[in-house]
Amino acid sequence: MSLPFYVAPEQQMKDRAEFARKGISRGRSVVVLRYRCGIAFVAENPSHTLHKVSEVYDRIGFAAVGRYNEFENLRIAGIQYADLRGYSYDRRDVTGRGLANQYAQQLGAAFSSGVDKPFEVELIVAELGLAGAGDQIFRIGFDGTITDEPGFSVIGGAAETLHAAIAKDFSADADLGDAVKLASAGFSDGVALEVAVLDRTRSQLRTFRRIGTAELDRPPGDD
Repeated sequence: MSLPFYVAPEQQMKDRAEFARKGISRGRSVVVLRYRCGIAFVAENPSHTLHKVSEVYDRIGFAAVGRYNEFENLRIAGIQYADLRGYSYDRRDVTGRGLANQYAQQLGAAFSSGVDKPFEVELIVAELGLAGAGDQIFRIGFDGTITDEPGFSVIGGAAETLHAAIAKDFSADADLGDAVKLASAGFSDGVALEVAVLDRTRSQLRTFRRIGTAELDRPPGDD
């Protein structure tokens, strides 16, 4: 009887990380950034139906890159977690931090289990504060690590390059049009954009809304 092939734990983790990074690197980028009236989500997305950005709860948005079927299942699980917690306790008990922790536990468990393949996804969870100072943006890596991003976050294949470019001109007081222009400046020429916001000016409890081309073309100050 032959013995199973031995792989050192350190090498196994390195191989799993490289596998996940390769899958994520093929994904088109998503930028999430604060602007004057809330938080904007800007994604390279040629599809009009397979969304990379969506609402999770009243003041919480979700963005993802990587394998669509994987992050779509995570998105649905997040909505179920938020709905159950809001129903069992209070809607105010549903927070971006709590949701990010749930995602981190799920991604981290899959990455370290060594049984199934790791998720090939990166996620962003953003929560709109009552004022700008209360806005929160969390980046969750394929291995379950969480990073608190104070102003903006970028995920996807060109994340490092885009992050460096945006950092030069980022302002949390920019209007929506300028924020989208800054976020998409490093995207591929002619690529279709998926744009949505968590809008602090809305009177409705739910603050998430999708943005069309006509609205982006309005003069500054109309957002």
